[in-house]
Amino acid sequence: MFTNVAYLHNSLNDMVDTSKSLVVTSCGYYRVHSRPVVSTERPTGRRDYQLLYIAKGKGHFYFDGLQGKETIITEGNMILFRPGEIQFYYYYAPEKTEVYWVHFTGRMVEGILDNYEIPNNKNVFYTGNSPDYAWLYRQIIQELQLCRQNYEELIAITLRHIFIMINRYIKEGKKTGSDIQNEIDRATHYFNENYNKPLNIDEYAESRHMSTCWFIRSFKQILKVTPMQYILSLRMANAQSLLETTEYNISEIAEAVGYDNALYFSRLFHKHVGVSPSEYRKMKSGR
Repeated sequence: MFTNVAYLHNSLNDMVDTSKSLVVTSCGYYRVHSRPVVSTERPTGRRDYQLLYIAKGKGHFYFDGLQGKETIITEGNMILFRPGEIQFYYYYAPEKTEVYWVHFTGRMVEGILDNYEIPNNKNVFYTGNSPDYAWLYRQIIQELQLCRQNYEELIAITLRHIFIMINRYIKEGKKTGSDIQNEIDRATHYFNENYNKPLNIDEYAESRHMSTCWFIRSFKQILKVTPMQYILSLRMANAQSLLETTEYNISEIAEAVGYDNALYFSRLFHKHVGVSPSEYRKMKSGR
């Protein structure tokens, strides 16, 4: 089993803090692959709130206690426990579960959850399996571990970011379908990480077992641009940043954002931005 956990002020106790609107008290990650079972048993619950995210595998939950019905929660779902709610849940090694969790408190928690339309009549809700969720949880863990300047404020903002993503998914997922939303979220994450490499939409769609036509149509339905238009916008935005903040020549910038041919890059840049890369740099430098 692999764990990565962090606690506010190194305190393992659950706490209630009404001095601020939202306070993150702990956050962690479990990857269950060797230990036979990882169990949590809290017959009287906790005094704070907990939000869990099943990133892979599944969890076995008993919301009415061990005498009640078992509920198997699969990846892409979040589980919210409010103060005082019974908590019995288990992860088993053969299922190779990966789960993130965060505990929080504050004087305005219910109002914040209501503002982002987090369901208040059920513990479990599907939010999709966007890689961004895991990244946000990891950011909270890191900030709690490093305790840098203003970290308590930052982790509260990051938790709100998670709430915003849940709200966005609940609203957009109903319109587009959860499977489509998941695929487009995954695609945009991949393109953001790899925009400066050769990208082939046919090959990407095939790697995700989708038809190219379906992928392009679904991508445009949600983001209002085609995948290649999206990739182009990423390349041009980053080229603009490099022109403004570095002394790299045009060929170096072209290569940095994914183009071997500097002349071709310059033509695309002019078409997209309205001026050549050289003119853009002069405009931004004031020379």
